[in-house]
Amino acid sequence: MKFSLGLFNKNDPASYRFNYSDPDVVDSLTQRLYQYFAQVPARQQIVFVCIGTDRSTGDSLGPLIGTHLQKHHYSGLHLFGTLDEPVHAMNLNESISEIERLYDSPFVVAIDACLGQVSSVGCITVADGPVKPGAGVQKELPPLGNMHVTGIVNVGGFMEYFVLQNTRLSVVMRMSEIISRSIFRSLMLARRITSAQAEHID
Repeated sequence: MKFSLGLFNKNDPASYRFNYSDPDVVDSLTQRLYQYFAQVPARQQIVFVCIGTDRSTGDSLGPLIGTHLQKHHYSGLHLFGTLDEPVHAMNLNESISEIERLYDSPFVVAIDACLGQVSSVGCITVADGPVKPGAGVQKELPPLGNMHVTGIVNVGGFMEYFVLQNTRLSVVMRMSEIISRSIFRSLMLARRITSAQAEHID
C-alpha cells in the first residue's frame, strides 16, 4: 500500500485547529487560509499538493480534496494529487521534482490526512511550514510545503495501517468537502477571482 499519512503535532505554536462539526467551520477556515494566501505576491504561483492514496479510506482525504478542487476548472489553480492521479509515498519525490521543474519558487500548500488523539479526530489543522508525510505510519519521506493543511481522520499510536483501513468514509468525505470549499473560497478572495472564473463555487 502507498500510504503517506502525516503526523499531527499538537504542540506546534503556529497551528490553528478547526472542528469539522462546527457549523461555521467553512467561514472560519476560509478566513484563516485567506490570511495566508493574501500574503503571497500575485506573481508567485500557489501550488496545492494533496497527498494520499485512494487505496485506504483514512488516507484518501488528500486525493478527495484534490478531486473536489479540480472540478472548479480555474486555470490559476495549480494542483497535484487527485483520485485519478494521486501523490503518495511511492511518487512523492517524483512529484516534488515535477513542481521544481514547472514552477519558479512557488508557494506550496501541502494537504494530508493524519492521526491524532481521540479528542482530536475530526479536527482540521492549518499551520506554517512543511508537513511530514508518512510520519504517522513510520515512513521516511521528504517534508513538503511552505504551509500545510491536515485533517485528523482517526486515532494514532497503535496498528496504524489497520486504523486507516477502518476509518469511516463519511468523516473523510465531510472533511474533504469542507477543506476544498474553504481553500477555493479563500483563494478566490486572495487572488480576486472574477465571478465568471468562480462559477463553480458553491
